[in-house]
Amino acid sequence: MRTGFLTAIAVSAPLVIVACGGDEGPTQPAAPLTFSAVSVGYLHTCGVTAAGAAFCWGENFLGQLGDGTTTDRSSPVLVAGGVSFATVSAGGGHTCGVTAAGAYCWGYNQDGEVGDGGTISPRLGPVLVAGGVTFTAVSAGFNHTCGVTAAGAAFCWGENFLGQLGDGTTTNRSNPVLVAGGVSFAAVSAGAYHTCGNTAEGAAYCWGNNSEGQLGDGTTTSRASPVLVAGGVSFAAVSAAGSEHTCGVTAAGAAYCWGEWSMLGGGDMSTTNALTPVLVVGGVSFAAVSAGFHHTCGVTAAGAAYCWGGNNYGELGDGTTTILTRLSPGLVVGGVSFAAVRAGDRYTCGITAAGAAYCWGWNLYGQLGDGTTTDRLTPVGVVQ
Repeated sequence: MRTGFLTAIAVSAPLVIVACGGDEGPTQPAAPLTFSAVSVGYLHTCGVTAAGAAFCWGENFLGQLGDGTTTDRSSPVLVAGGVSFATVSAGGGHTCGVTAAGAYCWGYNQDGEVGDGGTISPRLGPVLVAGGVTFTAVSAGFNHTCGVTAAGAAFCWGENFLGQLGDGTTTNRSNPVLVAGGVSFAAVSAGAYHTCGNTAEGAAYCWGNNSEGQLGDGTTTSRASPVLVAGGVSFAAVSAAGSEHTCGVTAAGAAYCWGEWSMLGGGDMSTTNALTPVLVVGGVSFAAVSAGFHHTCGVTAAGAAYCWGGNNYGELGDGTTTILTRLSPGLVVGGVSFAAVRAGDRYTCGITAAGAAYCWGWNLYGQLGDGTTTDRLTPVGVVQ
């Protein structure tokens, strides 16, 4: 698989693409493509419209765009199959979505992450996840997928060599298996090689790889079943979409992160990993946070986006690139008011209340969706 990673998110004025004809004169402006949510993956991005149509763009080497091809796309293409999705989640080399009838996945499937009971790979269009489980949400990680039911049961499938499926084993699974421990989850978030979830009461649990302390239990011991995140913080949501760290936000808007030191936003130059949650400095009150591969972003209730961590490709959106890590939140420039932002692998995307999407950072495979493969240091509109 080509190098590069993975994570769902509504511009004050939606971008309108005007097409001009030849002898027939100018055509009418194309209807703007607006999204109800957008999900950032490893090297591709997907979004779903209010009508349930799913679109993807970026790398397609493994069929993760779901358009029946393996051709990279620098602007959104419709996912094939005519399935109406409530949400979609872009992972490493695969993508999944939820419908009223069940979950569907497509793309890379060598480790069973598509969940159709086999390992035929790639799947170039949506296939139904086996097992008959009805999910309210799914989260696609690097090579595994997790979902949660309305009753709070969590299931995972795919790669499991570090215990990221949470079933107490390190055996890969090609269909959903119940996460051990009997915890009732409100939501789950799948990362590269670990997974986290939070309960309705605010307790956070994580499982899988813990080499950098990303499970938050005070150790660096990997776990094959859920362990409670230490520190006694009550979380409204957690994000494990990165590789080596996890972040969460409280109901009061305080953000905490744990794991690899450079992405935590704690302002700490000690280069010491945090094995339990540390407060993100700066006094910003966040509505949500998103842990990316080498950086983290968050959005306030007023629509301001902030990012911190690595910035080699402009993924922090402050108009610069630097090999030095930003250790505290910096404002994303451009004046766009975001409803949500999502951090991926060296790029970030956001969506406004009006439904238009913007992206910035690394763009080698067209994952920013602006019709080019040019890196962007500030937000650019996703084009139709």
